[in-house]
Amino acid sequence: MTFDAEVLPTAPAIDREILQWTDFAAASRELATRVRASDFHPDVVIAIARGGLLLAGAISYALGTKNCGSINVEFYTGIDERLPEPVLSAPMLDAPALAGKKVLLVDDVSDSGHTLALVMRLLGETAMEVRTATLYTKPRTVHVPDFTWRETDRWIVFPWSALPPVPGAPGANAPEAFADVSLDGAAEVSA
Repeated sequence: MTFDAEVLPTAPAIDREILQWTDFAAASRELATRVRASDFHPDVVIAIARGGLLLAGAISYALGTKNCGSINVEFYTGIDERLPEPVLSAPMLDAPALAGKKVLLVDDVSDSGHTLALVMRLLGETAMEVRTATLYTKPRTVHVPDFTWRETDRWIVFPWSALPPVPGAPGANAPEAFADVSLDGAAEVSA
């Protein structure tokens, strides 16, 4: 049996927002400015890994906050696919070391908000105060961050995860659709 490529059904297009590195630089600086303008002075910046790692680093430099950490949480398993609940994974954050500290918790997006809510509960057990910052917030989130750069309902393509893993890496041959972001800002979907 042969198929005519022009009559084969195609996967529905995913409405995407493409974040370029230059936009990321401006957004992280803008978020740091908003944090400072709020008169919140974090003692430590905590990233939710992996999505929040680069943003947390950029914000901590902009704020002059040298104490940084991260916490590993797995929730997304693919494009718009997730586990039933977010799961903490090793290595674990030394939460008791945050006793009496003001913490800025950073992630790339508050989509469902369940990841931020989980980590907020954990950090709230020891930290004096915890506030949250994200690049993006989705309208359906259960946790609206204290600081956010932009609200969107689109699938976000971040510059650090726009391309599939390099050959030989786990997941390098996965058939997921990745956005190949060119230098001119256009995006092509590759499988």
